Amino acid sequence: MKALKELPLSIGMSLRLLSIPSKRLKARRGNEVPVVISLTSIPSRLRTLQLVIRNLLVQNTSPKKIVLWLETGLEDQVPSGLTKLTGKRFEIRFSDECSSSHSKLIHALAAYPNEVIVTCDDDFLYRSNWLSFLYSEHLENPGCIIAHKTWHINHDSHGDPLPYKQWKYPQDDETNPGAVYPLGAYGVLYPPGSLHEEVLNRERFMRLAPKADDHWFKAMSLLKGTRSIQTTLRPKEPIPVINTQEIALKKENLGEDKNTVQWQSLEDQYRLSDIILDF
Repeated sequence: MKALKELPLSIGMSLRLLSIPSKRLKARRGNEVPVVISLTSIPSRLRTLQLVIRNLLVQNTSPKKIVLWLETGLEDQVPSGLTKLTGKRFEIRFSDECSSSHSKLIHALAAYPNEVIVTCDDDFLYRSNWLSFLYSEHLENPGCIIAHKTWHINHDSHGDPLPYKQWKYPQDDETNPGAVYPLGAYGVLYPPGSLHEEVLNRERFMRLAPKADDHWFKAMSLLKGTRSIQTTLRPKEPIPVINTQEIALKKENLGEDKNTVQWQSLEDQYRLSDIILDF
């Protein structure tokens, strides 16, 4: 847990979600929007993952489908509490190429190329208006990538990117629309065709940004020329699921500054700063 004060809230939300019968969760709801929610997970989080799926199933706006992508070989490790939720609204799909966090989006892009896709993380419980706020912003800006939380990619006087820890919004509000950087943990909506076709190049993203899927997806949006924006209406902060924060990419990336290293690799490959400054 990132703060002790979140523990009671996480416990309370978890107990409420677990009290809902699976049959009720699997039933279709009337307020459905044409969105596919896509996520991935790792073995250590499978035992708590049903909380995340239940949370997505009880959003006040319902997606047409939720897809969980898992690595082939985990079929026998999926808890019964999770498999009981599968049906028309939620399905689990397995792939030989689900060993990285990029799997939360790349498989859905290939499987549902004409659908609006929303990604989320496997260690957060989102507020009930999380999806509805994303989708309402999408209706206002149908060609944009929509995020609930963003950073701003800042550059020095020579046009070179500053370290990741300095990616904050300028105090003078002189923002560059190309520099808006979606944070995947809070939820991101991708309209069809918003990312460059290079996005599915596994060899390349595993070489350039193996532990920074947000970096890779931002780079692919820049290559495509797609603008990213932050929602006008934003829900309260998502609540971490109990006992899921021990293993987290952000600890390694931030602590060892690997976010900066991986962005520089993408910069060297694609000259992203030139694209951002030309936006």
